[in-house]
Amino acid sequence: MRLLSTPSLSFFPFLIPTTNHSNSSLQFQPHNSSNQLSSRRCSVTCTAVSIGSDSGDSFTAKSGYLFELSATEADSLADYSISKIAAIYFRKPLVVARRLFQTGTAFGKWFGLRYLDARFDRSDDMFQVRAAELRKILVELGPAYIKIAQAISSRSDLIPPSYLDELSLLQDRISPFSTEVAFNMIEQELGLPLADIFSEISPEPVAAASLGQVYQARLRRTGQVVAVKVQRPGVQAAISLDILILRFMAGLARRVGKLNTDLQAVVDEWASSLFREMDYNNEASNGIKFRNLYGSIQDVVVPLMYTEYTTRKVLVMEWIEGRKLSEVKDLYLIEVGVYCSFNQLLECGFYHADPHPGNLLRTSDGKLAYLDFGMTGEFKQELRDGFIEACLHLVNRDFDALATDFVTLGLLPPTAEKEAVTKALTGVFQNAVSKGVRNISFGDLLGNLGITMYKFKFRIPSYFSLVIRSLAVLEGIAIGFNPDYKVLGSTYPWIARKVLTDSSPQLKSSLMNLLYKDGVFEIDRLESLLTESLRAKTDKTLVKLPSEGADSKMVMKEILSFTLTEKGEFVRKIIVQEFAKGLDALGLATLETAAARVPFSTLFIPSLMTEEDLVNLKTFQRLMLLLSGARRKEDFNTVDRKASPDQNQILYTEELSLVLNQFDSIQDILPVLSIITELPPESQQQLLQLPANLIRQLISRASARTIRKVFL
Repeated sequence: MRLLSTPSLSFFPFLIPTTNHSNSSLQFQPHNSSNQLSSRRCSVTCTAVSIGSDSGDSFTAKSGYLFELSATEADSLADYSISKIAAIYFRKPLVVARRLFQTGTAFGKWFGLRYLDARFDRSDDMFQVRAAELRKILVELGPAYIKIAQAISSRSDLIPPSYLDELSLLQDRISPFSTEVAFNMIEQELGLPLADIFSEISPEPVAAASLGQVYQARLRRTGQVVAVKVQRPGVQAAISLDILILRFMAGLARRVGKLNTDLQAVVDEWASSLFREMDYNNEASNGIKFRNLYGSIQDVVVPLMYTEYTTRKVLVMEWIEGRKLSEVKDLYLIEVGVYCSFNQLLECGFYHADPHPGNLLRTSDGKLAYLDFGMTGEFKQELRDGFIEACLHLVNRDFDALATDFVTLGLLPPTAEKEAVTKALTGVFQNAVSKGVRNISFGDLLGNLGITMYKFKFRIPSYFSLVIRSLAVLEGIAIGFNPDYKVLGSTYPWIARKVLTDSSPQLKSSLMNLLYKDGVFEIDRLESLLTESLRAKTDKTLVKLPSEGADSKMVMKEILSFTLTEKGEFVRKIIVQEFAKGLDALGLATLETAAARVPFSTLFIPSLMTEEDLVNLKTFQRLMLLLSGARRKEDFNTVDRKASPDQNQILYTEELSLVLNQFDSIQDILPVLSIITELPPESQQQLLQLPANLIRQLISRASARTIRKVFL
C-alpha cells in the first residue's frame, strides 16, 4: 500500500503543524489489527492519566483547566445553559477561586507592566515585547480567551501591527495533546477500531487548535483522503468556567457603567455559538447546509462532510489543499467572499459566524474554500431588510430614516429622541459618506459610531456582533494587502441589485420612498442604484476592469437586460412612468416653442408648461442618457432654475434643445438597435410591449390635464 506523503499544512491553515516523528502514515493490517489495537488501548489508558504533564501538551498544562467532573456533570454541559454551569461550579468554589486568581494575576501583571512602561517613557521600546507577552497570557488562560482574541486578530486597521502579528499566531501555535488519547477517543466515539475505519492515518496531528486537532487519513471503504478532527479532552468544562466568570464580569460592567446594552446577553450569544461549535454533529450539519446553499457559487468550495463517521467529539470531512487567504494577494477571491457573505447575510440569512483568516482558504486551483462550520448564525428576514435599508439610507445620507432603521435593528429603543439621534448620526457619518460609497470604510464607521452609541445608550443585540464581524473580517484580510479596500463598497452593488429586484413589499416601499422625495422623482438615486448594481460581478475579468471605463454598449445592454426581466418589472414600471411624463413634457415644450414663434402669441395663448413639466423634461433627458449608457454630466444641469414668466419661453427652448441635441450624431443611437437583437426572446417581447404602455400613460396624462383645464 502506498504511504501518504508528509501531511500538508493546508487543510486547517489556522493551525500550526506539529513535529512528525515519521515521514509516513500509520498503516493498518487487517489480519492482526485486533492484537495491535488491544495493546495500544492499554497504552492509551496509561497515557491519559498523565496528559498535561508528560504528554507534551503544554497548552493544557499551562491552562490548568483539567479537573474531575462526574459523568452527570459532563453530560449536563452538552448544551449551553448558564443555570446548569452555575449549579456545577457553585459546588466547586475552590476551582472558581483558583481560576479567578489565575486570570486576575495574569492580566493584572500585564497591565501593571504597561503602566510602568508609560511612567518610564519606554512604551514604544517595549511595545513588541508586551504584545508577545499578551499572546502567551492568552495561551496560558486557555481556549475561551483564545477565541475572543481570534475574533479581533484580523483587523489590521484597528489593532497595532505588533499586537496583530502576535494575535495572529493564536491561530497557529497551539500545542497538540497526546495522539494516543486522540486515537482512543476516535475509537470510543465511533465504536470501531481505527483499522476498520481508515487504511492510513498520520501518526501525529498535522495541526492543532484551541478546541481540537486534526489528522490526515484515508478512508478504508472509499479511499478518500480526509481530515479527522478530534476534540481536546476537558475543553468544554474549561470554557464553561470561563464563560461563568466572563458573564459575571459583564453584568458588573453593565451596572457600574450604567450601560443600556445587555452585555450578559451578548456573552450568552457568543457562548451559545461556542457550545454549538464544540458539538461536531452540529458542525457537520452546518457544513452540509452551507454546502447546499453556497457550494454552487462560482469559485466557492465547501468540503464534504462524512456524517457516518461524526460524533460530538470526532468529525471527518473532505481534505482541502490550499493556503490561507490572508497569505495570498488575491483580490478576486476577496470579491468572491464578499458576494458569498452577501448571500449568507442578506439572501439566505444563514451565515458563517467565525470567518477568521484561518477559515478562509485559497485552494490550489484558485478557489475560495470555507472551513470550520462550528459557529454559524441565523439572520431573520425583518433584520435583513432593515440592514439593507440602513445601508441605502446611509449611502444616500438620509440620516433621519437611518435613525428609524436603528430602531428596527434593535440598536435603539423606540423611545429614543429621534431628532437628537439624527443630528448625531449626521455628524458621525457625513464625512464618511462624502467621498462616495466606494470609499466608505466599514471599520471607520464602527469606530466613529462608538461614541454616539455610548452617548445615546445604544443597545447591542445579541446577533449584532456576529453579523458585523463576518463583514469586518473580510475587510480586515483585504486591507492587509490593499489598504484602500472597502468591503461596504464591494457589498453595496449587491445591495443595490437586491433592492431593485426583490419582491419584498418592505423593500419595494423603501425603494419608492428613496426614489420619490416629496412626490418628486430623484433620478440621481435611480441612476446611482442602476450604476452600482452593474458592478455586482464575480467574473475575474470584470473584477479587474475599471468600472468607470465600462463600454457604453455593454452598460446599455446590462440595463436593458435587467429592466426587461421579471425581476426588473417594478423598476421598469417606474422608468416607463417617468419616461411617459418626460415625453408628455417634451410634447408640451415643442408646442410652446412653436407657438412662441407666432407674433403676439403670448397675449392670447396661455402657457402650457408648469414647473413640474420642466422637472419632467430634465428627468427625460437624464433617462435618455442613462439608457444610452452615456452618462455625460456636462450635458445636464441638476440645479433648479427660477425664471420669470417673460423668460419661460427661452428656458423651455433651452431645455428642449438640450434634449433634442444630447446625441452628437445618429451613430450614438445605432448601438441601441444592435443591442435589441442580442437580447433574449423574453426581453425582446417585453420591449415590444413598452410602446403600448407608453401610449396608454400619455393618453391618461393628456386626458387628466384636459379635465383640469376645463373644470378647475
